[in-house]
Amino acid sequence: MSSVQPSQEEMERRKIVGINEWTVTDVSSGDFPRNYPGEDHAWDIEKIRDALHIVFHQNDPLLASFSLIGTDASIANAFRRIMIADIPTLAVETVFINNNTSVIQDEVLAHRLGLIPFKGGREGLDKFLKWFKKPEDGQEASYFDYNTVSLKLNVECTHNEKAAPGETDPTKVYHHAHVYARDIVYDPTGRQSQYFSGENIIAPTNPDILIAKLRPGQVIDLTMLMHKGVGSDHAKFSPVATASYRLMPTIHILRPILGADAEKFAKCFPEGVIGLEKVTKKEASQKGGGYEGHEGELKAVVRDPMRDTVSRECLRHAEFKDKVKLGRRRDHFIFQVESTGQLDSDAIFLESVAHLKEKARRLEQQVVNMVR
Repeated sequence: MSSVQPSQEEMERRKIVGINEWTVTDVSSGDFPRNYPGEDHAWDIEKIRDALHIVFHQNDPLLASFSLIGTDASIANAFRRIMIADIPTLAVETVFINNNTSVIQDEVLAHRLGLIPFKGGREGLDKFLKWFKKPEDGQEASYFDYNTVSLKLNVECTHNEKAAPGETDPTKVYHHAHVYARDIVYDPTGRQSQYFSGENIIAPTNPDILIAKLRPGQVIDLTMLMHKGVGSDHAKFSPVATASYRLMPTIHILRPILGADAEKFAKCFPEGVIGLEKVTKKEASQKGGGYEGHEGELKAVVRDPMRDTVSRECLRHAEFKDKVKLGRRRDHFIFQVESTGQLDSDAIFLESVAHLKEKARRLEQQVVNMVR
């Protein structure tokens, strides 16, 4: 059976999700993405390499924004889910409260402590610390230096004798009126000091997280045990605050939008999406372009479609309905990854790539074993 090679125009059309006034079209992907009857779409690693691009727009330790271009939604969503649920981190799992006379109940205090993100040396987290195995009913837990990290919090609120007369600020009148994450002390055991010391010491990612407020005579004295875990077990282990993506918006101006209409058209979009430029003498002299006799007038041009939120506001105005076509590219994913501080935001994405490769390797091995 001979295969048909689609035109370049048809290939571009397939990449666009249509955004109409009341409907969204071409959203389905099918059971076998990017495969069409009568066409040869055999797997070709070179084609995949040529089509795939990753472009970073922002790369800060706590926030990264990048475009993943030339792949299917299933792959993009796999990266997103792995970043949220499969990358291991440390979090407080058990709290032994020796004394708590604050206004916060024991269980609420333990819950607050469990949600504080902690950082530490990557070598120790990846190579030294192992997974903690929860004991079965009737068995005692096995705590070792390679599967458990110990922390302590011992704070008592007292009067500040050096406070100025008439001072009303609790942080100046009292010592330890506020208990912060920086008051948590890491208590290394065994070989942990070899991996977690100096810059690599285990500590809260943000020392200014408020845990509780105390007044004179109130005490918080407790010990915490941390374990290695993943977000699929509990959200406290997730290394990201948010990991999301959206499709790249497309805006095609089909017919010239000039003058006051151009200014009105620009206001239909977020700032920076549509720009206003003057019609040049060359454009005004060309026949059939729609700019004849409009030299010097303002025209609407697409400047930065990535800023668009696809509100479809322009389609609500009759004068623009036949002059613009909105859509989204189904193979261009704009990711935003916000780290909680345990890993740099770009490192989280790289970890997700490594995890996906390992998952694929395991699947391949299972298929081989099944055939045998």
